[in-house]
Amino acid sequence: MALGLAFGIVLFIGGAAFVYMAVASPQGVDAEEYLRELEAEGEALGEFQQKLAQPFVVRALRPLGGVLSQVGRLTPSNYLDEVHRKLLHAGLSASLRAEELVTAQVLATALGLVLAILWVTLGHPAARFTVLALVLLPFMGAIAPHAWLNRKVAERKEAILKDLPDTLDLLAISVEAGMGFEGALDVVCTHFSSPLADEFSRTLREMELGLSRRDALQNLKRRTEVPDLSNFVLAMTQADALGMPIGRVLKTQASEMRLKRRQWARERAGKLPVKILFPLVFLIFPAILVVILGPAVAGISGKL
Repeated sequence: MALGLAFGIVLFIGGAAFVYMAVASPQGVDAEEYLRELEAEGEALGEFQQKLAQPFVVRALRPLGGVLSQVGRLTPSNYLDEVHRKLLHAGLSASLRAEELVTAQVLATALGLVLAILWVTLGHPAARFTVLALVLLPFMGAIAPHAWLNRKVAERKEAILKDLPDTLDLLAISVEAGMGFEGALDVVCTHFSSPLADEFSRTLREMELGLSRRDALQNLKRRTEVPDLSNFVLAMTQADALGMPIGRVLKTQASEMRLKRRQWARERAGKLPVKILFPLVFLIFPAILVVILGPAVAGISGKL
């Protein structure tokens, strides 16, 4: 009873002190200042998220400005142009520079050489393994960034090729419904979220800024270099030059793209049995043989 009474007194004193502090406070936090603080925190968080969304190569190499300038000065210009063209095709030209990728290749090569030297020094391998490590590890470090970039280019081109028939269908429907070509592009950019929609959005912004339709489509062709999309750009350029109805051209291109996608799917399905043969022979058949013959081998060995 006494313990409960003491606990109640403590609670009463604490509550009274809390109420007194709340009432006696001269004024609360300024709402405008609080909103400014929230806005500043939101801007900082947004900037952090933008930096976090950048590739690791950019976040790791962007502070090395002096090294990047030296690499750009020592690297042949035609190689830098080739790397920049691949970055453009991969959709990374806005976040990654050619000098940064070349610097990543140099650093990866140096890292491979250092690892090879450490392994040779500490591990004392055979002579043939020593030569192999000193040659193979730097070579792998040199080609790793380039292989990553090639994979990004291939993935983006495949994504554009997959989305092209559906995009052309929506373009044709929008134009036949009475919209102009720019309005149809706006509809596609609104309803699709893909690399092709991003490229169409950039083309639309170029036309809104005063670039002619022909030049904007040529820039689209240069940024992607997908053969089917290049054929579409060529057809649209010819239709615009000859005064042909755009809706008819878009409908023809959409049907042709659907037919090509069906043929592409049949081709990949035809290659599937050959691709599945290797895991079937080397992984599935041995497991089946172990399950079937294992008990028999155990029984025979027990009888012996």
